[in-house]
Amino acid sequence: MDDKVVAAVVDYKVVLYLVYVALSLALTVWVGRTLFRNGRVFLVDAFGGREALADSINHLLLVGFYLINIGYISFALTSNVYVDEMRELLEELSRKIGLVAIILGALHVGNVYAFRQIHRHEKRFKEQLDRLEQTLAKPQGPASSSETEL
Repeated sequence: MDDKVVAAVVDYKVVLYLVYVALSLALTVWVGRTLFRNGRVFLVDAFGGREALADSINHLLLVGFYLINIGYISFALTSNVYVDEMRELLEELSRKIGLVAIILGALHVGNVYAFRQIHRHEKRFKEQLDRLEQTLAKPQGPASSSETEL
């Protein structure tokens, strides 16, 4: 009888791990694709219309996003919680998926903040260049009388 109880506990743990990995990876891929697709317009604007640069950065961000999240999912796979019934399995699964969702959200907010800062910097730099161009394009006034006497 004890062998069956141990086997049931192992099965619940295996179920916990499999469902956790499947849901976490699905959530990560869905969020990554959504950010990749919808973030392009924001990145093109943040990088002053340079589409090739925005597309390249967008792809690099997606790869980094996947690496960080898959690394965390793998790192957090194990559980020291004793799982011998479905309720405990769902509670532990909820805790693990919740942490993955929090990390995904934090990464998203961090990326949006970083690119907002880049956009502000790009905008200020462009405004400074425009003022400099206007200053240089203004016609020079007549030379002062001391310069003409020399």
